[in-house]
Amino acid sequence: MLQIAVTGKPNVGKSSFFNSATLSQAEVAGYPFTTIDAHKAVAHVDTDCPCKELEVVCSPNNSSCVEGRRLIPVELIDVAGLVPGAHEGRGLGNKFLDDLRQARAFIHVIDASGSTDEEGRPVEAGTHDPLEDVEFLQKEITMWLYGIIQRNWERLVRKALSERLDMGKVIHEQLSGTGIMLEDIIEARRKMETDYTQWEKEELIQFLDKLLRIAKPMLIVANKADLPSSSENIKRLKEKYSKVVPASAESELALTRAAKAGLIKYQSGEGDFEIVDGVNLNENQKKALEYIRENVLQRYGSTGVQKALNQAIFQLLDMIVVYPVEDEHKLCDQKGNILPDAFLILKGSKPRDMAYVIHTDIGERFLHAVDARKNMRVASDHELKDGDIISIICR
Repeated sequence: MLQIAVTGKPNVGKSSFFNSATLSQAEVAGYPFTTIDAHKAVAHVDTDCPCKELEVVCSPNNSSCVEGRRLIPVELIDVAGLVPGAHEGRGLGNKFLDDLRQARAFIHVIDASGSTDEEGRPVEAGTHDPLEDVEFLQKEITMWLYGIIQRNWERLVRKALSERLDMGKVIHEQLSGTGIMLEDIIEARRKMETDYTQWEKEELIQFLDKLLRIAKPMLIVANKADLPSSSENIKRLKEKYSKVVPASAESELALTRAAKAGLIKYQSGEGDFEIVDGVNLNENQKKALEYIRENVLQRYGSTGVQKALNQAIFQLLDMIVVYPVEDEHKLCDQKGNILPDAFLILKGSKPRDMAYVIHTDIGERFLHAVDARKNMRVASDHELKDGDIISIICR
């Protein structure tokens, strides 16, 4: 299952985001280092399920379907707050950088209202510039990677030259366990103006910064978007960064809990809610819901939590959803389950790539694939599209 890390400095709403995205119970409190161990839980990205278009009743197996929306699981890691100097052991130090190892992408939660300083301590709203918090996280993780590789850098360069080894593979071996792929290292090296034999500290840090942006891209979640001091900061964030989602994790948490309690009809990601017929809310509940509607849903279109999850998977990681079936005519598996599975795969993947995602054995026995919508065999170099329904034929 894909892993996404929810990161940021202390006290910005990371655990609220995590809880609202997963309906988990990570502790929430208004002081730094509430999260002492990395919490993991399952969240979902959502997309249109083909069942509605094809007018069939699906039987989800590895996912679920709610009113024509297919919910596909991803794993979130709620990592304790990082502070400047974490790579040197400040705050809770490298322990929490280590928790980021297997994450494919980062959702960086920041306090858009500017009501927490660089250490995560509460300050008067609007007195801290949240733009300062964006780059520090990238820098901390880059310097963490630098700490891993710099100790042996000169020896690695000599070894690569004397043994005529590919330096990309040498770096990849040194960074084993970080989840960084060889392809990412090759791409980052292409972006460097000088050869690795000329790299001093500055060039090595520059290379690792480029590598991190490729291997573990980051989405900025501008949390506490409902507060008055957030509006201008969100505008400034969007002017400087391309991947910014305004959000109110507290609002999402309130809405999902109210829906779970049967007070309202609401599905994560929607732009409004409906009070259930016959439910009598007290004045405080009515005020709270109206506040969310006016200051979050009507202003931003949603609470931003589901939007952030979807953007992290479908835009940041450039993934699509494909539905494998065994019987292309009945759109089912061998047990008769219709559209049973939904798989997240990289855009540009071919049918054989999907076969390996399903199971190594299926990938190794792959012969060809059939597009179930068109009932036609597809070429081995055919690029799968989002929403494709594919039958894999094995030898």
